[in-house]
Amino acid sequence: MLSKKTKYAIIALVRLAREYKQEPLQIGVIAEEEKIPKKFLETILRELKNAGILTSVKGRNGGYYLSRDPEEVNLATIIRLFNGPIAFIPCVTYLYYEACDVGKEEEYCGIRSVFKEVRDATVEIFKQATLAEIIRREDMLHRVK
Repeated sequence: MLSKKTKYAIIALVRLAREYKQEPLQIGVIAEEEKIPKKFLETILRELKNAGILTSVKGRNGGYYLSRDPEEVNLATIIRLFNGPIAFIPCVTYLYYEACDVGKEEEYCGIRSVFKEVRDATVEIFKQATLAEIIRREDMLHRVK
């Protein structure tokens, strides 16, 4: 399950992606419009900046903006940054691998094979879900209404 921090990060990034190549957005504006607690948002945006996804500008007209094109920022990256592994079991994770603790040889474990397949499919979906793709879907859903 996604943490609240991860959900807020995605919401804030989508908002910033809608303003890509425009003026920086102030934390207060994002917090108010997206209904995210301001102090919590400050922490989230700082982490995204440290990860190289956002850039900040100080001063009266300062704020945050995307450092990368919205087509290049995907949910797999954001989920791993804030939520950790995408896999259900540690012996199939990509960045957080841990050896199986039940004594089976991993290469012959049918359980691991199933969970690796689920992980691979899930990661592929999250990689395709860029900020730009999320915006396209939101816009399409609004048109369908």
